[in-house]
Amino acid sequence: MRASTRREFIAGPAGRIECAVDGPEGPPVGMALVAHPHPLFGGTLDNKVVQTLARAFVELGYEAWRPNFRGVGATDGAHDEGRGELEDLAAIVAHLKPARLALAGFSFGAGVQVMLAQRVKAEKLVLVGVAVTRFQLPPVWAGTLVIHGEQDETVPLASVLDWARPQDLPIVVIPGADHFFHRKLNILRELVRTHCA
Repeated sequence: MRASTRREFIAGPAGRIECAVDGPEGPPVGMALVAHPHPLFGGTLDNKVVQTLARAFVELGYEAWRPNFRGVGATDGAHDEGRGELEDLAAIVAHLKPARLALAGFSFGAGVQVMLAQRVKAEKLVLVGVAVTRFQLPPVWAGTLVIHGEQDETVPLASVLDWARPQDLPIVVIPGADHFFHRKLNILRELVRTHCA
């Protein structure tokens, strides 16, 4: 992402977890943990949406951590359908013990973050293209930012609305955006910055 991005390794249940870490100019106000899309479909910590989320949080003063899920990059282990991935994210939070925590994720990573939010204390939850069709996701708390593309071909908007409706959970729909938010990343970044400021 930037010349200042550093790599950190944290011990997880299945071995080491590779993370890319970006910090703000001054002392961080908290930690943002950003989870990437499905590993079996090319998802990595370098995904453009994940980088955009991390950049937005860095601009808000957070230190942004982008881990690679199991079997991706230099992270040990093998894909575990979200179960082991959840344990790995929990291990990162337990290791870092942040005073203030924001959780963000894209697609598969957003689904895992919904589950993590049941287990750890976080101040912010940002879900982009959340994979409601892949997981049976529990409700999220009021104030969660859910962003979805109008023309998402991977996770249909109608499915996200079906998940959100019983919760009275607002969804921010970006007109014309596909699942990967091509040519819409600046809009995504501004939404996160405005909501989480």
